[in-house]
Amino acid sequence: MAMVNSVLGPIDTEALGCTLMHEHIFTAAAGITQNYPELLGADFAGRIVSGLTQAKEGGIDTVVDATTLDLGRDVTVLAEVSRLSGVNIIACTGWWLEAPFFFTGVSTEQLTQLFIREIREGIAGTDIRAGILKAASDFSGVTEWQETILRAVARAHLQTDVPIMLHSYSPGRVGKQQIAILKDEGVDLSRVKVDHSNDTTDIGYLTWLLEKGCYLGMDRYPGRGDVSSIDRTKTLKELIDAGYADRLLLSHDCPLAQITGESPATNKPSEKLEVLNPHSYLYLKKVVFPCLQEMGVSESTLNNLCITGPRNFFTRPQYL
Repeated sequence: MAMVNSVLGPIDTEALGCTLMHEHIFTAAAGITQNYPELLGADFAGRIVSGLTQAKEGGIDTVVDATTLDLGRDVTVLAEVSRLSGVNIIACTGWWLEAPFFFTGVSTEQLTQLFIREIREGIAGTDIRAGILKAASDFSGVTEWQETILRAVARAHLQTDVPIMLHSYSPGRVGKQQIAILKDEGVDLSRVKVDHSNDTTDIGYLTWLLEKGCYLGMDRYPGRGDVSSIDRTKTLKELIDAGYADRLLLSHDCPLAQITGESPATNKPSEKLEVLNPHSYLYLKKVVFPCLQEMGVSESTLNNLCITGPRNFFTRPQYL
């Protein structure tokens, strides 16, 4: 039996069910929910519960929350909305892109120990433990700070066996730089998923990552930048046909609440998010899966896309 930490406690990977592998329950900045919650709009927690409940009713069982501390992570909110909605939520530890100026001099080993503590003991003085590690690099490639984070994430992984997710800039093939550092640290790449992989249609690059052993996070739907939703789905179909269905981890990279600068009395944060993705966490099921079915993907493959891959990714025994 393999277990993974959720915000309500360890759960068997066999119980994950249909899993979205890269979402943001909400995005803000560190401390916003405790100090300026009104910036997230009126009743932001209620809107989150409503969104998660709709997802649950539509067949979503588990959500991996990719929100690190610097993106506003608040595990007490995550635990409450998980409890009220019935959706399992897996929180992450690690870091996103930028280093605060006062982090100058913080060592790889210091960060490693912080990440391990959040996996083994709990986050922010709670007993809520992280179930996945995160590091990030973008269009500038791997910066000095981001290499420090990558190495700390790698070392925390090696001591806990908690898997790794990478925010990556796929149009620039930045994943090649990231996994080279992880390999240098001794990480088994079958424990790594390279996220935002559907920001490119470069099958050669994506296949190269898969051949190295990585999972791919096909997690930006309905789409952004130069790649449309239909082009993302065509790329997904090509990789399914190549036999990689069990290592393609789907999601939307979508927040249910975020800071927008609008008046909190208008609930416009929710309205703006609905314009970007009117189906929220059900876009895959309502739009992408029917499209894949029309392209000839079997019903059994569709049924397993968000079940088998996530379960396998988390299944290796972990320190809990």
